[in-house]
Amino acid sequence: MSDAHSRPVPGHVPVLRLGDVLLVTLQGDLYDSTAQQLQQDLADTIARTGVRGVLIDISGVEVVDSFLGRVLAEIAAQAKLLAARTVVAGMRPAVAITLVELGLTLPGLSTALSTEAGMELLSQQAPASRAGGARRGSP
Repeated sequence: MSDAHSRPVPGHVPVLRLGDVLLVTLQGDLYDSTAQQLQQDLADTIARTGVRGVLIDISGVEVVDSFLGRVLAEIAAQAKLLAARTVVAGMRPAVAITLVELGLTLPGLSTALSTEAGMELLSQQAPASRAGGARRGSP
């Protein structure tokens, strides 16, 4: 049996842990089953590890449609419920224009121009509810 963490699996988006942040790099199209698996992987990993942030690099994405916009918003909502923030980095100008034209506001997401800027943003805005590593439920 092969180790899914050692090499990419077709239809699978790798999730890399960098300290207290999960890094996801999207390349090309994201299909329904892949998106669903990514959402599950992220939720499971956040719950298991207690990371405080998810950084999604979309610099390799040429086209964003309403499906990808919805997936990003759902990831952000799930991460927020698990006490983690989501930042999308590397958005191309054409992608930003398309999102605006589609009327997608992507609630719960912060943006950064680069992966490095996204990491910096996540490190600056650590949730106060994480003091001492404890989680606190929302009212």
